[in-house]
Amino acid sequence: MLSVNIGIVILVLLAIFIPKRISGIEIYCTCLFAYLLGMTADVIFDFIYDLYGYLSKGPQISGLVYVSVVYFSINTIYLNFFPFDKNFNFKIGYILVWTLLSVIIEVLIVQTPLLYYNGWKWWYSALLYPIIFTLLILNLLGVRKLMLIYVRHYTKTG
Repeated sequence: MLSVNIGIVILVLLAIFIPKRISGIEIYCTCLFAYLLGMTADVIFDFIYDLYGYLSKGPQISGLVYVSVVYFSINTIYLNFFPFDKNFNFKIGYILVWTLLSVIIEVLIVQTPLLYYNGWKWWYSALLYPIIFTLLILNLLGVRKLMLIYVRHYTKTG
């Protein structure tokens, strides 16, 4: 468990100190979306279908803290380095690399008390991560579009 805690601290420090390519408002909006998406998935897969869980059965504050910190950090790092200026194949490769890393980390963490499977399989995550990472990108693009509309509207009216 110590290695998980050290890994999470490193993840948080990376998210805080990396040079940012996305604005503060983009980080804020996309982190809220990532949190909402993650918590919705956890409610469905953990509490309704009991396929996996954190620490022990049922909700715990410590599990919520772990998951929240991870969602916020991963979202910030992932979107910060997303290759918007590259071709489609490079973008797909980026998503697949993040999927592979996420599955590997999940498989390692399930060996600790932090995460347990109760019918969940690692390959379910492998199928879901590309969808999740794509939704994070689409959300950021939507936030950018809304910000542009907001700026255009309020610079005209004054």
